[in-house]
Amino acid sequence: MSSATPIPARVRRFPVVGALRLGRPSDVWFKPALSVVAAVGPPSLLLMMLGRLDLAPYTMAGSLCALYAHNRPYAARAKVLAWVILGMLGGLAVALVSASLTRNAVVLVTVGALLAAVQKAVCDATRVGPPAHVILTFVSSATLFVPQTLGQVPAHLALAAAAGAWAWLVGMAPAPLRPHGPERRATAQALNAAAAYAETARGGAEGAGARSAAYAAVHAAWQTLLAARNRPSTTRRALERLVVRAEVALAAPADADPARLRSWARAIRGTGRIPRTGDPRREDDGLRREDDGLRLDEVDPRVDGVDPRPDGAGQNLDGAGPRRSVGGAHLDDDGPRRDGDLLRERDELVGVAAERAVAPRPLRSRLGPLAPVAVRSALGCALAGYVSLALGADRPYWALVTAASLYQANITLTWSRAVQRVVGNLVGVLLFAAVTPVAQLGPLALVLCILACNFGAEALIGRNYWLGSVCVTPLALLVTELPGYQPTGELVTGRVVDTLVGALVGFVAAVAVTNRRAGRRVERALTAVDRAREHAARLAADPTSTPAALEAARRALAATVVDLRATADAAAGEWWQRALPQERVVLAEQAAHRTLAATVRRQGLLPGPGTTSTFTHTEGASP
Repeated sequence: MSSATPIPARVRRFPVVGALRLGRPSDVWFKPALSVVAAVGPPSLLLMMLGRLDLAPYTMAGSLCALYAHNRPYAARAKVLAWVILGMLGGLAVALVSASLTRNAVVLVTVGALLAAVQKAVCDATRVGPPAHVILTFVSSATLFVPQTLGQVPAHLALAAAAGAWAWLVGMAPAPLRPHGPERRATAQALNAAAAYAETARGGAEGAGARSAAYAAVHAAWQTLLAARNRPSTTRRALERLVVRAEVALAAPADADPARLRSWARAIRGTGRIPRTGDPRREDDGLRREDDGLRLDEVDPRVDGVDPRPDGAGQNLDGAGPRRSVGGAHLDDDGPRRDGDLLRERDELVGVAAERAVAPRPLRSRLGPLAPVAVRSALGCALAGYVSLALGADRPYWALVTAASLYQANITLTWSRAVQRVVGNLVGVLLFAAVTPVAQLGPLALVLCILACNFGAEALIGRNYWLGSVCVTPLALLVTELPGYQPTGELVTGRVVDTLVGALVGFVAAVAVTNRRAGRRVERALTAVDRAREHAARLAADPTSTPAALEAARRALAATVVDLRATADAAAGEWWQRALPQERVVLAEQAAHRTLAATVRRQGLLPGPGTTSTFTHTEGASP
């Protein structure tokens, strides 16, 4: 693959109407919505029965951790949720101690801004996923302005920890019923996105949007599957083969069969058998048996949740389309595949395994490139809080949290988020004014209104951020009434002013603090992968290469692939005037996976394909 070429800068318009356009809801929108209700409800109702609803903000801090890691395999989700809970407790502890030691609002805003910067940088470096740092910043910033004493801090932290443990149980509850649910969903989304791109390509449109969405979905599927690390699983192995088939469809969309891809996506939903596209290690043997008259429906299906037949009814293994004739040669995509196709699929899987074995980069090295992001967050949040204080606000953390929520991948998206935040909050305060008479009927009514807002926020935010903010705003205002009812007019006025201040100051900070080096880091990482892959491929093709040289080349290539992903993910949280080359990153990873496989095979760590067919040892690994 050639090194990256510069992308010319172009003037970007700041959209308004487009930023408010509604999208399709997520396929699993109900999962975080139900999880947060299940996590928030029991602790809040228990405190209500004990007559201590004033302590509910602390339990809610732990309960909101149930919003995280819904896209992770359960083994990885358990760890991520535990770290999120610990991070929440750490930020909460700093906030509570600070609130106990001083009531100086300027000092408290400064502490909140520094916490927001740390939370933003750590969440980006660890790629924790949505809702990222926003929930953590909301919890720590809000508690900064709640009067405390040092003697109360341990009890309040204990309440948050207990609720966090309950949220962990809620997040892990589906595991016994659907142990591979996240992996199945991610693979199905990749197959559907590849099918959509294939349909676009067949129509001659070759839409950039469909192509980018497909590559992003395939990349997300690999991330989900790789998150399980080296845990053996026949089901996960079969899902990896399906993701490879999605990649094949992206490489040759005109030859793909969208209907078959969609049928695979439907088949892997739920807990049914997973269709298999064939095992490259045994394909030749299967072809010979098929030539001898053995039909696929005579082969016993696997019992580990994996069916070797695509639809469980003796159908063909491949999903790339009907038989065609090109230049007199039959291309039977529904029947036996060519040797090169089988080897490339196997290369992908073996290369993924080699990459999975590489340890992730230390957290410190991942935090370094995010320093400008942290500076921007600290500056924007601090200035927003100071301006809010200058205007006489009682709750400057609203402006601080608004500023913290704005920063996205580029200036256009940051502007869009500012528009969405402002519109959502303005509509949200109207909703709050409407539900306040109901919420003030009693403690039970207040808790039920809070639960309804939690559910609505998670159910709607996937369609557009502003729509979710319509429910987030009354939720935040209702939480302030847990210790006691507040004048509705003052709450509405303060929220509107702080929203406008936070959005304006936060956007100015985003413009003022730039990090154009992030784009150059991605280019350098792509170049490093290209060079390492070419070097490893040359060694794999050279019969005189020594085992030590092959091992060094393989480790170097695997390390550069891991570095490329980390660099690209870090750059995705930054903005500059050039688009992130996401498609090229995915293509570089694919090529590196195949070269890793060829190097592993050349080292003798895997039986050569020539033992069962006429494959060459360096197929698919040429520089």
